[in-house]
Amino acid sequence: MQISDVLTLDCTKSAVQCSSKKRALEIISQIAAEHSGQSSTELFECMLNREKMGSTGIGNGIAIPHARMFSCDQAIAVLLQCEEPIEFDAIDNKPVDLLFALLVPDAQCKEHLKTLSSMAERLNDKQTLKMLRKAKSDKELFDIMTN
Repeated sequence: MQISDVLTLDCTKSAVQCSSKKRALEIISQIAAEHSGQSSTELFECMLNREKMGSTGIGNGIAIPHARMFSCDQAIAVLLQCEEPIEFDAIDNKPVDLLFALLVPDAQCKEHLKTLSSMAERLNDKQTLKMLRKAKSDKELFDIMTN
């Protein structure tokens, strides 16, 4: 599955004002809820529960929060570029400014491990990261991530 199969332009947000990890997850939940018909509270709880198992902050200013959805059959990705980096309990203890969230239907978890892996790979590319951090609009962010 390609990133462009799960990420849409309206789920891509640049220069998001966000003060904490919790707030970032709330914003992601609200965006995903608008596109999935799920409850934003339910999505938030799922992501929060996943974070309790261990931070999804993978280092280098990046977090890949993810969770299972239980009454939806379509995976949804949300890309946030924070205006200011936030504390995220990342493995390198550095603040996070790029969050790429993936919410997947419970029945399709195994297939989406590949999507998570390709997202992490894409975000590990120094050139891509530099461009994502310099992006000035939702469209620019989206194009960088999906090309």
